[in-house]
Amino acid sequence: MRTVRAGRSRAPHILGAVIDLHTHSSVSDGTDEPRQVVEAAAAAGLTVVALTDHDTTAGWDQAAQAVAEHGVALVRGTEVSTRVRTPDGASISVHLLSYLHDPTNPALADELERTRASRRTRARAMTDLLARDFPITWDDVVAQTGDGTTVGRPHLADALVALGVVATREEAFATVLHPGAPYYVPHYAPDAEVAVRAVRAAGGVPVMAHPGAGARGRVVADETIAELADAGLAGLEVDHRDHDAATRAHLRDLASALGLFVTGSSDYHGTGKLNRIGENTTAPEVLETIEGEGALPVVRP
Repeated sequence: MRTVRAGRSRAPHILGAVIDLHTHSSVSDGTDEPRQVVEAAAAAGLTVVALTDHDTTAGWDQAAQAVAEHGVALVRGTEVSTRVRTPDGASISVHLLSYLHDPTNPALADELERTRASRRTRARAMTDLLARDFPITWDDVVAQTGDGTTVGRPHLADALVALGVVATREEAFATVLHPGAPYYVPHYAPDAEVAVRAVRAAGGVPVMAHPGAGARGRVVADETIAELADAGLAGLEVDHRDHDAATRAHLRDLASALGLFVTGSSDYHGTGKLNRIGENTTAPEVLETIEGEGALPVVRP
């Protein structure tokens, strides 16, 4: 287990920071371009924002170029797709936020590339299944993406909205794209413990995203989180729209018992979700800990 530094940050550039450590851009399933995420962060009064697109670092450079213009510091990150196998044989999806890792590290980079490729294959397979009952083609899905986009279910949802099959992304996810739907196809994701160790090997700081978000599906047990902490997990994303007050209190207690820090984040997706950038924030001393442990610096104006 790890020991978390407490008290006020000693770094002048971190004191008083307003920090959102979980956002997405159009290179994964957000609707804003990376530079627009930084712009939105500035408009919301943030001083620090993390760009954490799914299984990719493709938006880092564009976001970093917007830092000076908008005066918002950038934490470069990735939301890594992982899975946990339970004793009853179930597979639970676990999202791991990796902060400030070296993107050239081969072990982590290879896992991310394998996941992106599987996501694309999965999206094509789901499109083929949907096409049996709805007027959708792969070209319709591709039209919802940009260069280098990590293709996922949100792009299928957007295509279905554009075609008038459903009214919103939320409706698509609740119906035809739901894991229980006949059109659903899983994709590859590494074991969560393997991913935690890979993030650490790449100099990254791993934090479990929305660990108590039961509405998204089955959540992992506290014992599993403890095992991930032993493997190098650094923190838990506690303050999140998908956590009610009781869940937040439980996760704070668990983090304290395991020596993990806690974060708060919006999980912003532009117009792709209702989440508002900056609606949950992270304490400045936690950012100081993350930067102290990460391989990369925070990009500052």
